[in-house]
Amino acid sequence: MSVRRKAAVIGLGHQALEDHLPGLADSQFAQLAAVCDTDSSKVAAQARQYNVPGFTDIRTLLKEVRPDFAIIAVPHHAGREVIETCAAAGVHVMKEKPFATSPAEAAELVALCDKAGIELMVTVQRRFHPVYTAAVQLLEQIGQPYLVEGRYTFHCPDPAAGWRGRASMAGGGALMDMGYHLVDLLIWYLGLPDRILADTSTAARPDADYDAEDTALVHLAYDWGLYGSLLISRSAGPKTEQLTVTGPRGAVVIERGRVRRLAPDGQLIESLTREPAWPSAATAQIDCFCRVLDGERTNPSGPSTHVAHAAFLAAAYTSQTSLTPADPKEYLL
Repeated sequence: MSVRRKAAVIGLGHQALEDHLPGLADSQFAQLAAVCDTDSSKVAAQARQYNVPGFTDIRTLLKEVRPDFAIIAVPHHAGREVIETCAAAGVHVMKEKPFATSPAEAAELVALCDKAGIELMVTVQRRFHPVYTAAVQLLEQIGQPYLVEGRYTFHCPDPAAGWRGRASMAGGGALMDMGYHLVDLLIWYLGLPDRILADTSTAARPDADYDAEDTALVHLAYDWGLYGSLLISRSAGPKTEQLTVTGPRGAVVIERGRVRRLAPDGQLIESLTREPAWPSAATAQIDCFCRVLDGERTNPSGPSTHVAHAAFLAAAYTSQTSLTPADPKEYLL
């Protein structure tokens, strides 16, 4: 492609500053055309740093800049309205996870994108990281998996801070937010479970006022004989991220910058390490999205793919309330 596509970044929080803005700076096929946030001081700072116009109103941005696509990194409760605004203007969307906060919202967004004729890609950068893509091939060598164990934790000093501490605004807590990455890997590698039983906690800061869980433990079962669990916590250090899948011929251990294939006795057979662990996954996803828009690739992380994620999360939260297992397939709308 000879002309780089114009991109706007809507929402200037941590994710935009750490991933999306640097990712655009390194992109082959896209360039930053504008930034937008409700906080005028954030807008001024990033507009100055990247030498682009800044806006506090999305509609004004879309009218004046006419970007090819927007990267949306806003609080979970605001995502739908921003997608609707972009769709009405015919602007394609890269949406920071989660895709939706409920199965109903997911189904409505799928229909909205189809009707507007826009592409939407959910930003799950691990699908564009060579360690995680290599795991797909290694998993084929361990036989039919019978055990999966996932863990994603880090220590957030104040889990009550901001909109992430409120379930009404975030749609959920650690499981909905950071846990989305583990859920995505699970569904990508193994498919949607048949039964889920979840427990959640808001006990990390007894002195703080918040209702979005800081910790979640999710038990999983597949009818074909695979069982396991995911532990997600934004209050328990140290920072860890690992998914282990075990079969009769060994195990595959997937970490942030390394993947290993182990023999049944735990001995290392082979490994792949990337150094540094996380240099360009955001850029790779942006460039992939541009190729999707040009018709050169199919969308690997589109709306219909993430309907399953919304069903998984709905089943988990339902099971936590009912204290009984839930089938996520019943939440596919």
